Amino acid sequence: MYPSEEKGFHKIPIIMNKSEQARKAKILDGKQVSSAVIGCVHEAIEKHVSMGGRRPGLAVVLVGDDPASSIYVQAKRRDCERAGILAKDFDLDASTSQEKLLDLIDRLNEAADTDGILVQLPLPGHIDETAVTNRIHADKDVDGFHAFNVGKLALRQPGLRPCTPRGVMALLHYYGIANRSMHAVVVGASNIVGRPMALELLLTGSTVTVSHRFTRNLEEHVRSAELLISAIGKPGIINSEWIRPGAIVVDVGISRQASGKLVGDIEFETAAKKASWISPVPGGVGPMTRATLMVNTAEAAGLDVGLPYTPQPTG
Repeated sequence: MYPSEEKGFHKIPIIMNKSEQARKAKILDGKQVSSAVIGCVHEAIEKHVSMGGRRPGLAVVLVGDDPASSIYVQAKRRDCERAGILAKDFDLDASTSQEKLLDLIDRLNEAADTDGILVQLPLPGHIDETAVTNRIHADKDVDGFHAFNVGKLALRQPGLRPCTPRGVMALLHYYGIANRSMHAVVVGASNIVGRPMALELLLTGSTVTVSHRFTRNLEEHVRSAELLISAIGKPGIINSEWIRPGAIVVDVGISRQASGKLVGDIEFETAAKKASWISPVPGGVGPMTRATLMVNTAEAAGLDVGLPYTPQPTG
């Protein structure tokens, strides 16, 4: 049963088109869940402020004018407003030196009114992203990319966790999907999604396979997945026919076609006929990533958001 059904919303008649009628899969609706998450963050922050606490502050640093990055940063700033977080904008020219960027991070690390620091990736080619990520103090690393925070996750001591993997876990558990003992296959081994995604799944008791560019016979691994998470950013990398009947499919990949349409790694309509649950692109994982950033920022400020659908370690 959907959480919304518990509130009686299932009584509203739904008119479906033919493609929707042909689907087997239920939708992992990131827009709905992210709104619930941000609502919880807002409630925790307003309670904190009403008791005399300081409003959490997030420094958002954008280097250059990459259109996709600019759009994403604007969405994050809007989410801050919804959550009750004070967003502080630092828009730097693409020619900004690494030294100047690191100096800014040093100042933000020492700023008492800044709880979280987000540097939008990717950065211009002349800047070392690893050096920038690790320059942010671990307790202000609300993206969860710092080596210390990823290491804590690996050691089953989660603190500030990478936003996309944590958002995926919240999305699954919001709909009552417990991944414990499932065989989960993660396609992609990036530092931002694939690797920490595997750690999140291990933390909650899954048996995990990570497929990457050196993996032989990707099809064999995908067909074995009870829970399939693709995070490549290459349309068609996974043939929908490979999906195991009844599998749970989370599509993290996102690409823009020549027509301007956003698509995932997996062809949605075909996959939805085989899967039991599936996340759409857009409207699936993307909103959850931004909502989790709000959670991390609140937690960096010392607040306990207390999400009822944040899974606890079991693995």
